[in-house]
Amino acid sequence: MELTRQWYEGYQLPLLAFLLLIAPFALDFHLHYPDEMYYTDAAIQMMQNGDYLTTYLGNGDLRFKKPILTYWTVLVGFKTLGVSALSSRLLFLIAGASLIPLVYRIASLISNSSRLPQISAWIVATHPIVIFSSTRSIPDILLVFFMTLAALGVSGLIRYGKQAPKKYLWLFYLSLGLAFEVKGLPAAALGVIAIAYLRFNPWQPLSLKQLLYPPALLSGVVIGLFWFVAMYYKFGPVYLDSFYEDQLGMRMGSRVWQIIRHFSLALLLMLVLFVPWFIPALKNVKKNFLSVFHENKVFFGFVAVWVASIIAMTGLVSTFYERYLLPVTPVAAIGLAAILLKRQGNSLTNSLKVSAWIFLGINWLLLTVALLPVIGFKNPLPIYFQWAVGLSLSIFLAFKLAVPAYRLPVLGTSILLVFFNLSLLSHPFSIPHQGVQLRVHLEQQSIPGNSQIAFLGHPHYASKIRIGLGPVYKMKTFKNLAEVPEQYRYLICDEPQKELPNGAFSSDLASLNWDPKHWQEMIAAIFSGETKAVKKEWGKKYYWVERLAP
Repeated sequence: MELTRQWYEGYQLPLLAFLLLIAPFALDFHLHYPDEMYYTDAAIQMMQNGDYLTTYLGNGDLRFKKPILTYWTVLVGFKTLGVSALSSRLLFLIAGASLIPLVYRIASLISNSSRLPQISAWIVATHPIVIFSSTRSIPDILLVFFMTLAALGVSGLIRYGKQAPKKYLWLFYLSLGLAFEVKGLPAAALGVIAIAYLRFNPWQPLSLKQLLYPPALLSGVVIGLFWFVAMYYKFGPVYLDSFYEDQLGMRMGSRVWQIIRHFSLALLLMLVLFVPWFIPALKNVKKNFLSVFHENKVFFGFVAVWVASIIAMTGLVSTFYERYLLPVTPVAAIGLAAILLKRQGNSLTNSLKVSAWIFLGINWLLLTVALLPVIGFKNPLPIYFQWAVGLSLSIFLAFKLAVPAYRLPVLGTSILLVFFNLSLLSHPFSIPHQGVQLRVHLEQQSIPGNSQIAFLGHPHYASKIRIGLGPVYKMKTFKNLAEVPEQYRYLICDEPQKELPNGAFSSDLASLNWDPKHWQEMIAAIFSGETKAVKKEWGKKYYWVERLAP
């Protein structure tokens, strides 16, 4: 009984729910975010050429816009588990899941409340941008992971003050160094703001002598600048041009109205993205916020400064992305949880119950809609099993809502279950993805390894195909046929009849997926029973093309 209580009151249950319910959505290309191609393409080329410091695009061009750590994270997955969609994203999913125990630890460190860590863990586990970023092999979730580690270091310094163990300074500076190797200047900016806050806050300032602990500080600087020094040694200062352009030049907005609009949007999304948790927090929010702040001015002052800083920085960008708010989302979740705990009596549990019923309703709607492709197509056995698990778990959660103590985990699990059930709807459009289908085709055609292959088409799809083929084949992206050298005997392209001259090439259909743009045709085909013919007519196709001998 004590173990069960520890599970649902601790971080273990949200951690397990996050991993199990997000994994089907994350570990295959149900949704392939375009920026993933930069990191997966470069990692595969690292395996092929043995150069683990230099990053290349799929067309062979150099890319210096982001530091090296995201590329290495993808590479570690590839080296450990082989090249696949799963291995490209697994460590990013683990990084996202790790935010849950980290937030739990920070909340335990700064408060004696037993419920604050539990609520904080569920809030961060169900944050939609945390979830989406954890399902993609892009830098954002790594950045927030290392910044949350740095925030844990800050929390230790706040908790113990002048008697703080040196481990918290090590944790702070090493995490900042790693965060800088993920995404550069945003990590440095938040790190400097944290140091300034610890030094100059009016309640518990620390001396510069304590904060600027040389061994930890220098170690963090060495880690943060390692790749930049290596690239300077190899290429000279020219590589900094694209890094500067990405970090400042193309990012910084200049028009006043644009800055106001982005600032307002960042402020709004910082609140709204905490759906549905922010809704019960709105009641008496000013009174409850002030009460929370006065209970621990130093920590919640730090939260307020970091949140205000990221909103200001996001407001200045030329192109707005909601994921720019991620670095402070975990500490903001702790602040929101503290405000929620100020709700009196059964008010909070009743709000959680209403929200849980709403999300259970969303899950039942998704399961009902998913019946159409689940029954209408010939699916692998795991799909039927997944649908049954989604339905069974949602019914189980509905029964558990009767117990007030379970309403928090029921709501959290219901939110995560939405993503589990969404993968049932995305499956017909995405799985097996083009790379898997092309690999099977090459195996059937006995195409020798190390063959050079030209790709003509959208680089987004080239990335998935390159992952499917793995490091055995050397595939390079070209804009058009005229750019493809004569020595490339093999090509992959989406519509060869538009570009390839008759009599010079042979082509075979090697990949076919339903096209989301033609979902209406897909539904009609299910009812008519003509799914195979309609899919071939309206589906997304890729062809294996061979150059014929003269």
